[in-house]
Amino acid sequence: MQKSRITFGCLGIFVGFVLVLSILGSAYLINFALRPKVNKGRDYAGQLAVMKSRYTWIAPWVDSLNKAKAFHDTTIVAPDGDRHHAVYVAAPFKTAKTAVLVHGYTDCAMSMLHMGYLYNKVMGMNLFIPDLHASGKSEGKSIQMGWPDRLDVLRWIGIADSLFADSTGHARIVVHGISMGAATTMDVSGEQTPASVKCFVEDCGYTSVWDEFEYELADQFHLPAFPMLYTASALCKLKYGWSFGESSPLKQVAKCKKPMLFIHGGNDTYVPTRMVYPLYAAKPAPKQLVVFRRSAHASSYLDHHDAYTRIVSQFVQRYL
Repeated sequence: MQKSRITFGCLGIFVGFVLVLSILGSAYLINFALRPKVNKGRDYAGQLAVMKSRYTWIAPWVDSLNKAKAFHDTTIVAPDGDRHHAVYVAAPFKTAKTAVLVHGYTDCAMSMLHMGYLYNKVMGMNLFIPDLHASGKSEGKSIQMGWPDRLDVLRWIGIADSLFADSTGHARIVVHGISMGAATTMDVSGEQTPASVKCFVEDCGYTSVWDEFEYELADQFHLPAFPMLYTASALCKLKYGWSFGESSPLKQVAKCKKPMLFIHGGNDTYVPTRMVYPLYAAKPAPKQLVVFRRSAHASSYLDHHDAYTRIVSQFVQRYL
């Protein structure tokens, strides 16, 4: 009997030790992912310089907008009291056609200027580019991975709709996101969107936060999902009000009836290329899928500039 008590006591100590380690590891994981020490998106000038350097053809356009003071700022106050920021640019000629562009992880509105060039300079459309929570000039302490962000983007869509409305009282909007912004776009698509939203473009978004974190946990730390991801998701729910599993673009696109263009790089090892196929399968028609061969994460536009421009232009113009 005494030996059994010792055995159970040791087992209890071991289980408790594992639980404590799991909770500590989960807290680290949440801070590592949602409150990164380096958030390059906070550096507006730096991100603008990066975009002009990487996508050299947009530099004259950006400079001309700056010279004309064409970038305008606007803000909203989120339900939690944080002030969120966005920039907008009118089209060269008056139109209701408007692109709402959604940036990626640790990025900001300036990180979407290459897409801004496509829509404003090439396609002659208005631009509306928000900084997501805890990104760019928007307040907040934790990145939300697109899930709570979807509600903010819906509010921004309403503002874009009022800014660029035509004689019918509405704009004609495409929502285009890249990486985490693509996940946000898909999350938005599963909600009840206003009639002004005509279509969506998602470029290299993940199936769910759970799936992406599970992949990164294995790739970066060589750890399995159990138990750390489970406790991390529970802690995230307690601290921020959402869990990794409920943040599911896969579930959201299944509810979307509006057209969506899916884009992914064929050599994406950050958000694995394989994720795009179940997303595409889950989405009811109308839809279109393009996988650009040999392109890494968020590099399809850079690698296949002409083809990307043609495909996006044709898709969007079909529905706007």
